[in-house]
Amino acid sequence: MPQLPAPDYPADVRARLETDAKEVIARYPDSRSALLPLLHLTQSEEGYVTRTGVRFCAEMLGLTTAEVTAVSTFYSMYRRKPSGDYQVGVCTNTLCAVMGGDAIFDELKQHLGVGNNETTEDGKVTLEHIECNAACDFAPVVMVNWEFFDNQTVESAKQLVDDLMAGEQVTPTRGAPLCTYKETARILAGFPDERPGAVGATGGAGPASLIGLRLAKGEAVPGRTPGPRDAAPRDTPPQPGSEHLSSHDAPQKTAASDPANPTGPVAEEGK
Repeated sequence: MPQLPAPDYPADVRARLETDAKEVIARYPDSRSALLPLLHLTQSEEGYVTRTGVRFCAEMLGLTTAEVTAVSTFYSMYRRKPSGDYQVGVCTNTLCAVMGGDAIFDELKQHLGVGNNETTEDGKVTLEHIECNAACDFAPVVMVNWEFFDNQTVESAKQLVDDLMAGEQVTPTRGAPLCTYKETARILAGFPDERPGAVGATGGAGPASLIGLRLAKGEAVPGRTPGPRDAAPRDTPPQPGSEHLSSHDAPQKTAASDPANPTGPVAEEGK
């Protein structure tokens, strides 16, 4: 059966959101360009894009609800159903997967008792598998509300979600301090992050990610000479300042695929 028109926000909520929306719209020469931040704004109110949020965006921008729905359902950053205070995303793209991301995701599903894009009963954690987050030199990576937790293991990831559900303070590996999903959505809508120290925090890429940039600038980078298939690679001596905590160039016990637990073929090619 066709759905009835979406209800409006309560009058006080509507007035507050209209004030915020007009501030966002004023940043753009064409009002419809403000749709993406307005969708984040509605998420900051209810935690996901509701039918009421779609109606609000359409009315503020002179669009149809079909046009707004088409955009909100295209991007994975907009939630389509109620979600938790903390969006826990496990990267399962190729590198993170083979470094342990698949194992982390499978274990967290069992540990939390939820499936992909499902939320724990207490409303604290929503679990999802996500695609590449451009942090491959720190694989496997888990993100909470888009903040990085690098070089994860099954046990560290389980401890992470346990701490989130217990209300413990959790600190990302790098980047801004953690806040709730609704607070994150408001920041993504373009409003100031007023938390002390948050703006000054940084989550820059690791050295392995920046080698291409260094080469483009004509800088020297440490070389690596691959050896025979059955021999360890012969590395050139590291340059001063080149050390880092990447899970590749400085292996740690991050996954079953680390050097202490080889998972590759044991026979020579062709055998």
